[in-house]
Formats: sequence, structure tokens, C-alpha cells
Amino acid sequence: MILYRVVRNLLLLINKAAFRVTVEGKEHIPADGAFVLAPVHRSFLDFALVSAVTPRRMRYMGKDSLWKFKPLGWFISTLGAFPVHRGAADREALRRSIEVVEAGEPLVIFPEGTRRSGPVVDDLFEGAAYVAARAGVPIVPVGIGGSEAAQAKGKRLPRPTKVHIVVGRPIPPPATRQRKVVHAATEQLRAEVQRLFDQAQAAVTNG
Repeated sequence: MILYRVVRNLLLLINKAAFRVTVEGKEHIPADGAFVLAPVHRSFLDFALVSAVTPRRMRYMGKDSLWKFKPLGWFISTLGAFPVHRGAADREALRRSIEVVEAGEPLVIFPEGTRRSGPVVDDLFEGAAYVAARAGVPIVPVGIGGSEAAQAKGKRLPRPTKVHIVVGRPIPPPATRQRKVVHAATEQLRAEVQRLFDQAQAAVTNG
């Protein structure tokens, strides 16, 4: 926790200095208990940017290749991250995710699965809704405007630009784990993330 707080405070300073990060809707973050934070994903920076939404320690799933460099793997594991194998159903990652939220910790899941490009949020993975259904916790959707301009997929270095984050109202967990119910919850999440993403992008453009 001490390391997490130190790193988060450093990230907040960088966020303010380089990206002039502003956050709207912090009041929608639960003050206690577990939840799944589900942000749009347009940049490698997103994991650091969403740390601004709450001082609570959040856990993250990360692509398994990040653990190939052992010092980095140790560092992000200390911060609460754990690896996931992308492109296929990773039962171990799902199991770990459910353990995290059942222990009362917030969990960040990027429902798009990987960084994407452009203004459209589409084809979400159902992991966020499934974990929420299994653990009975809400999903908090998040839109991040400006992060793709700051560091798009394929760009090696970020560039200073304005970033605005919009946190939406929590979505109640799906009532059951039935496929059609989880699918419907995922579609509800997609629509809400799209709305928040549009709102965040508009704030950056008009600000």
C-alpha cells in the first residue's frame, strides 16, 4: 500500500503536468467495497490516467508480456497487477479477478481487451460483466478523452496534451450468470462507455 500510494502520487503529478488531467464524476466511485472499473482503452497511458479517479488501491489485469522483463513484472505486481493472456479466455485471469473483487478490492478491466483506435466503442469482451455477475459487484464505466492524442497505439513516446476523464454511474451487476444476461449487461456497458467517451472527447475538444 505504501508503494502504491507513492507511485500514485507521482502519477498524479505527471498527469497534471503533462496532460492537465481533469476528472468528472468522482462521486460515482463507491467509497468502500469492491467494484469493476471499466474504462475505454485508447492508449498505454490509460492505466496510469485512471488512477486519478480514486485514492483507493485498484487492481489491474495486464498483458502477460509485461512480466517478461522481471524488474517491471515485480514492480507492477507490487502495485497489484496480474497477468492475462489476451486473445483467448484465460480461466486463471478470470479466477484471479473474481478473487480480487470477492476480497473487497476494486478491479480495473478494460472491456475492449486491448488498445483500440478511433471514436467507436464496439465488440466488448464479456469478462467485466461476467466477473461482476459472479461476485455481485457493480460496474463503473469510464470515458477517457484525449489519451489517444497523448500516445496512440504504436507511438513510442507520449506528447503533452489535454486529457479529461468522465466517470459514469455504477451499473448494477447482472442478476444471473446466464449467457444472455451477461451479454445484455455487456451491451449496456458498451453503450454507457461510448456515451462517456463521447462526453470526455467533447470536453477536450471544446476545452
